Amino acid sequence: MECRIGCGACCIAPSINSALPGMPYGKKAGERCVNLSEQNLCLLFGLPSRPKFCQAYQAEEVYCGTSQDEAVRIIGWLEQMTD
Repeated sequence: MECRIGCGACCIAPSINSALPGMPYGKKAGERCVNLSEQNLCLLFGLPSRPKFCQAYQAEEVYCGTSQDEAVRIIGWLEQMTD
């Protein structure tokens, strides 16, 4: 599936334990990444400073559902189940 432009769920719902530009200690689940624009676009996309975690993420309906709200719920639930 193609990533939904302006979704940003993968930059909000999961925790990221590695350092990110502007977030040296990573981010907590549900915390908005500082590198996510107001339009929910990754400001690091295509840059070498984009974390490996983010580069590896592949949008799939099983994780992303059919809307941004559904994606946040699914990814958030997965985060809780693997915490």
